Formats: sequence, structure tokens, C-alpha cells
Amino acid sequence: MHSSSPPRKKIVKDFGVEIASDDTDVVYNSWMVKYPSALTTFEHILSHAKDKKIVIFLDYDGTLSPIVDDPDRAFMSADMRAAVKGVAEYFPTTIISGRSRDKVHELVGLTELYYAGSHGMDIMFPLQDTSVHHSSYVRSTDKQGKEVNLFQPAREFISMIDEVFRTLVDVTKDIPGAKVENHKFCTSVHYRNVDEKSWRTVAQLVHDVLKHYPRLRLTHGRKVLEVRPVIDWDKGKAVEFLLESLGLSNSDEVLPIYIGDDRTDEDAFKVLREGNRGYGILVSSIPKESKAFLSLRDTLEVAEFLKNLVKWKEQVDKKP
Repeated sequence: MHSSSPPRKKIVKDFGVEIASDDTDVVYNSWMVKYPSALTTFEHILSHAKDKKIVIFLDYDGTLSPIVDDPDRAFMSADMRAAVKGVAEYFPTTIISGRSRDKVHELVGLTELYYAGSHGMDIMFPLQDTSVHHSSYVRSTDKQGKEVNLFQPAREFISMIDEVFRTLVDVTKDIPGAKVENHKFCTSVHYRNVDEKSWRTVAQLVHDVLKHYPRLRLTHGRKVLEVRPVIDWDKGKAVEFLLESLGLSNSDEVLPIYIGDDRTDEDAFKVLREGNRGYGILVSSIPKESKAFLSLRDTLEVAEFLKNLVKWKEQVDKKP
């Protein structure tokens, strides 16, 4: 796991200016005035949670697991898994990832959670928790054989995404380090391990493929290009949908907390910021603009925050 402190001799350019490495901590601390640590402001969060039901939403890559060169090896630590499991025992908890739902379920390995894959375009939740009905619901069974509801607003795009995935694999096969993943409702092209001189080539190849698919759009993540359907759906919409479907949409009784590190998480941060509905917490070791209210520096701090929630809840439940 990378150190939480920025490496020496690094140039930070997030503000459009170059800053010497020795000044990075100063810049980060100044940035935290706008995005305070969720650890140091924990009591403030609890004051807003009084008499409310806390609901947890978590991204996976960069939030529960560190960003690594090989996305297939982005594993959670045992400590993080225990922290997530503990939180899920007390609070409704959902993982909302850009990965396929099956893949993120496999990586997390916990049955106590709700899972939303493909940036919220593939959501699984129990039948008995459903308080609303929608035409895109599909009855299914989970890996334990229990009946569940699936919500898949981009179902009609599955064959198109698969076709694009196979085309992208073919056109990038001669570029060392390029990796294409099929997330069922979206596909991604990772260029983290590609020589920087070839980044522009990768981008051009993806753009050339998408010229033939006007119903698909391109978004950018951390060293990844993502191909997604052109539909009015994102992680923010997924948060709203889950809150409503689980009967938790009353803002006077519920406090949602969303923790994420990527651009795609900004849609969820925006939903929670509007009307001070809940807390968006950005995971970042470098200063960047965000719709989040608070911040955590890395996955270690995420685990600490989740464990603090569990300790607080256990203490509350012990009181007569």
C-alpha cells in the first residue's frame, strides 16, 4: 500500500500551478480547510445523526482498496473487510462501483451488503425491502438462492456493450499494458500500465470505435476510459433510487453518508449536498475540487472512519 504522504520530489499541478514537493503538505492542509477530515469532524457528523438512521454508500477502488496497476488484484485488506462487515451489521450499506456487480461482490465477499455495479446501472436488493415498484425491476436469485430484485435501467445495451468490448480488445491488443474490461453495462479501457507515449494512441482508438455507436458515451476515470450508455443515470441517481426503494428517502429521518474517490462519485456527492441531505466524503491524498463536504486521506483513514461508526453505535446501543 502506498504511503499516505505525497512522495518527495513530486510536482502537484491540480491547481494549475507547479508547487515544490516540500510545500505539498501545506497545500493539502490549506485544502482541508474547505474539505475537513471526517475523522476530526466525527463528533459534528454524529450531532447531525441524532435521531436519524445512518445509511452508508461506498465506492470500491481507491476507497476500500488501494489503486493498483492490475485491477484484478485490487483486494481489500482483512482490516478493511472487517470494518465494512461491522458497519453493515448496524447500518444499511451499499457498494456502488464502476465494476460489474458480480466482480465487486466477488472482491468484497460479504453477504450483508447491497451491491450496485456498472456505476449503479445494475442494482441487487432483497424483495422484502422494496417499497416502490418500477418497470425495470427483474426478479432473480442471489448466490445463496434467495429471491431478489434486480434494477437494470440499461438492460437493452448489454449486447451493444459486449460488441464494443470485443472490438476494443481487438484494436488495443498490440498496445503493451492496455487492459479492457467488460462490466456488463459499461466497458473500460485501462491505460495505467501503458507507456505514456502511447496514451494518445489508446484514446484515439477508443474514440474511433465509438464513432459508430452514437448511443454510447465516453467518460474518464483514474487512468481509465469508460464507455457507458447514453442514459440519464449515474451514481447519484443510484443513491436516490436505493434510498427510495429501501424506504429511506425521508431526509428528516435518514442521514446518508457516501465515501468515494473518483469523478463518478461526484454525482452522488452532488445529490447529498443539495439541501444538506447527507455527507459526501472524498478520499484523496491530493487537493482537488469536489462536491463532497468532507475528506479522508486514504483507505487506512476510510477503515478508521468506519470502525469509529461501529464503536459509536455499540456505545449508543448499550445505553439504557
